[in-house]
Amino acid sequence: MEKIPPTRENLVMEHKDRNDDEEDSSSVDNSSDNSFKISDSKFESPPDGGWFAWLQAGLCFLVMLNTWGLINTFGVFQNYYHHTLLPDNDPSSISWIGSLQVFLLFFIGAFSGNLLDMGFFRTLLLSGSILIVLGLLMTSFATSYWQFLFSQGVCIGLGNGLLFCPSLSVVSTYFTSKRSIAIGIGASGSAIGGIIYPALFSNLLPVIGFSWTIRVAALIEFICLAMCSIGLRSRVPPKKSGGLIDFESLKDTSYVLFAWGMFFNLWGVYFAAHYIALYSTTILNLSSKEAMSLLMVLNGVGLIGRIVPNILADLYVGSLNVLIIASVSSGIIIFSWISVFNQNGLYIWAAFYGIVSAAVQSLYPAALSNITKDMSKSGTRMGMVLTFISITALTGAPIAGEFIERQGGKYMYAQIFSGLSLIVGSGFLIGSRMVECKKLEFKI
Repeated sequence: MEKIPPTRENLVMEHKDRNDDEEDSSSVDNSSDNSFKISDSKFESPPDGGWFAWLQAGLCFLVMLNTWGLINTFGVFQNYYHHTLLPDNDPSSISWIGSLQVFLLFFIGAFSGNLLDMGFFRTLLLSGSILIVLGLLMTSFATSYWQFLFSQGVCIGLGNGLLFCPSLSVVSTYFTSKRSIAIGIGASGSAIGGIIYPALFSNLLPVIGFSWTIRVAALIEFICLAMCSIGLRSRVPPKKSGGLIDFESLKDTSYVLFAWGMFFNLWGVYFAAHYIALYSTTILNLSSKEAMSLLMVLNGVGLIGRIVPNILADLYVGSLNVLIIASVSSGIIIFSWISVFNQNGLYIWAAFYGIVSAAVQSLYPAALSNITKDMSKSGTRMGMVLTFISITALTGAPIAGEFIERQGGKYMYAQIFSGLSLIVGSGFLIGSRMVECKKLEFKI
């Protein structure tokens, strides 16, 4: 029978007599298969497989299903609020609700990542789960714009932020050569959630109304996140102290260029998820049910985009290389949206964009892990990137909405803005790869 990897608490007990100098001496040795080994023999190497490690990836799948899955459904909320609950608010104002969710998910990444490294993983899981369920329940009672902004934007956004970075960071410490695949499995939860929740709203909304539909969603979140809080375990022993910023990482040129690349990518990549449903009803005059189906296609094909590119990254190409290809492709496909004028064309466009944009969203954690040498800092380094890119996550959709308003309801300026953002981001990622290739002799 396979041995269960030691929990954080056991490792802490084993090392309670170690001093700070000994703890700092643990280092990461990268090899040709992207693996790493902590030099101290008492710190076991990552299992890189086995039922318990894959269980962590499966539970991360549930976390993503109930965080990003709900975020990817915001196009449904955007359309429903615009036509029904908040008809007096323009699309740009409504988009702040969804953007605030994404912003807070990323912004508190530095705090949650640092707390993870310090040993507070269980506290983060419980706190985040409570905030998400509470936010949904408050949303079910909301009637005004500011109530929706607080309950759905702030409360759920904070809960997402406490769960997202720690969950991905923990999974990455269980794998080496299979890391991209494991993270891809976890990230695919957002695609499944992007199918489940629109289908839930489409079927329940006409029957039981908005409030009770949201309460059903809250029940699903409660059950799934309770399972995650019980089953997810951190593997790397905690640091005795740590800051929110790892200043050594700021001297790492490839890391800095990578952060700037994702900064610009986030300005463009979520535009379609926020606005495609509204675009279909206002520009193509489709029904709300057809708009939900379109969003389900966009999210559903994301399952392919979160699995296949990650497998290719681990087996053949390297995660950063595939991320660059996906980023460039996303920018080009956003530009092609300008030439789509009918329902069939939009469905085809959504299928292609859903695949490549999902790859962008799922590959960057693995790519970042592969340029991180000291895995005891993985949470802090990822948190720093997430906090940095939170600025564009917050402003991307509202800026696009403002372009739409200024163009009289047309989308071309917003499409150009989003496409250019992705192309610029790709340029920075290429720069990161060039710097990293000077230091490493294996695929990145």
